[in-house]
Amino acid sequence: LRANRVGSAAAVVLVALYAIAALAPFLAPYDEGDMDRQRFFHPPTPVHAGGWVEVTRPAAAGVNAYETVPGARAPLRWFVKGAPWKFLGVLPSDRHLFGVDAPARVYLFGADAMGRDVFSRLLYGAQVSLTVGLVGIAISFTLGLLLGGVAGYFGGWVDTLVMRFTELLLSIPGLYLILALRGIFPATLPSRQAYLAIVAILALIGWAGLARVIRGMVLSIRRAEYVLAAEALGMSRARVLLRHILPNTASFVIVAATVAVPGYILGEVFLSFLGMGVQEPAASWGNMLGAARSVSVLRDHPWLLFAPGAAIFVTVMTFHVFGDALRDALDP
Repeated sequence: LRANRVGSAAAVVLVALYAIAALAPFLAPYDEGDMDRQRFFHPPTPVHAGGWVEVTRPAAAGVNAYETVPGARAPLRWFVKGAPWKFLGVLPSDRHLFGVDAPARVYLFGADAMGRDVFSRLLYGAQVSLTVGLVGIAISFTLGLLLGGVAGYFGGWVDTLVMRFTELLLSIPGLYLILALRGIFPATLPSRQAYLAIVAILALIGWAGLARVIRGMVLSIRRAEYVLAAEALGMSRARVLLRHILPNTASFVIVAATVAVPGYILGEVFLSFLGMGVQEPAASWGNMLGAARSVSVLRDHPWLLFAPGAAIFVTVMTFHVFGDALRDALDP
């Protein structure tokens, strides 16, 4: 894997993305819901050499246009005090990596329709969009691994029952199934509960395909000599399955999980884009895209689309590249 430079670069990018998501409250200059009612649709703020930004003011009342205040500069300050936050929900702090003194504001990626910093919301949104993939994969692949392994090893009516249910689930188009399952929950769930609902929905529909593949692999492994030897030594069938059969599917499972994570991320983006996922004022890449879907926004304020769109594109492409590199390394 280290010999594959593209795959190694993708791994570094993924580690950086998840580190940024973990440190989002520290890296973001403002809270995800912090509004400035004087700066709706403020364009991105350029940072000049020397570490300062221009101070702006509305050009006219009722118009989303801004002009610089002559001679006014706001230096960037490091490790400034700001909105309180907790690292991993445990350690409290009020320090942020950078910021400027009020009343100036720094908008690296501009501001949205409510005067909220797009850069800060992008970082907070990464916590939702990136972790949905990992948590969803952990749940669905655990289910798929166990159910597929049980069906392939035990056979008989267990195999028939598990596989018929799997085929039933796979026969329903995934898009309609996601929408139908989301319709079970109230439309205005709080953000934390909406996040859990999305994870549950994506995990519920994601295990079936893996279960079928694992069943086929287990059918070929269960007659291997080391499995027969373990059974002859008197090991229980559960121990044989968990200790000797399923670990031999690990290379496939690791690659499949890596390649499947983008699907979970895009599933969250899809639901939030339609307004059925994470709700305002909480940020996710999906509802940030949803706020930028009008023609007027695309024409006059394109940064609202480019920021979350670029983040989704880079993340999905990086996962696919890393998954291809893993496949080459684990199954040459």
